[in-house]
Amino acid sequence: MKRSAAEILREYGPFPGVDRVHGVTYDGQQVWFAAGDTLNAFDPANGQTLRSIDVAAHAGTAFDGRHLFQIAEDRIQKIDPESGRILATIPAPGGGGDSGLAWAEGSLWVGEYRKRKIHQIDPDTGAILRTIDSNRFVTGVTWVDGELWYGTWEGDASDLTRADPRTGEVLETVEMPPGVGVSGLESDGRDQFFCGGGSSGKVRAVRRPRRG
Repeated sequence: MKRSAAEILREYGPFPGVDRVHGVTYDGQQVWFAAGDTLNAFDPANGQTLRSIDVAAHAGTAFDGRHLFQIAEDRIQKIDPESGRILATIPAPGGGGDSGLAWAEGSLWVGEYRKRKIHQIDPDTGAILRTIDSNRFVTGVTWVDGELWYGTWEGDASDLTRADPRTGEVLETVEMPPGVGVSGLESDGRDQFFCGGGSSGKVRAVRRPRRG
């Protein structure tokens, strides 16, 4: 297994009125993050807050190319980013113990925090299609170039983990500095991850390890 130290490229925030970051996603232009009672977007080029949607946002956030998906307690809401309207709701697989959220391969991928699991679910019904076991508490999920990555946070230690999506075997870990947690994880599709910073109220950009 490959192991390395995280290279933090930039910190965004803390943001006005935001006590905690719960989930993170990226729509190709804006970074969105869940802040409890709002879903907020900022420009990753300059960190400027662009907009806010009043919606319950308690954990992971995802974007499918058109819609936002947001965990709110024991459910997942499908949201129109233009109007802020909730278009549909499905049950969350962890029944309120859910953490990270990602969109990949036509499915939603949901972390179940304390049970150390990642579920692939049907985005229309919430039905669980398969489950991957983690070795630590899961706090964020993302896919990039066919790779499954998830964030972990236990005690004072947090890392980004790349796992085999078929077996759950850990292939690589990127260790965050002591005391720097990950609450929400998203790739920019290229060479960096956006990581929620929990009660710091920050979002951090972390370099994605190079391949080869």
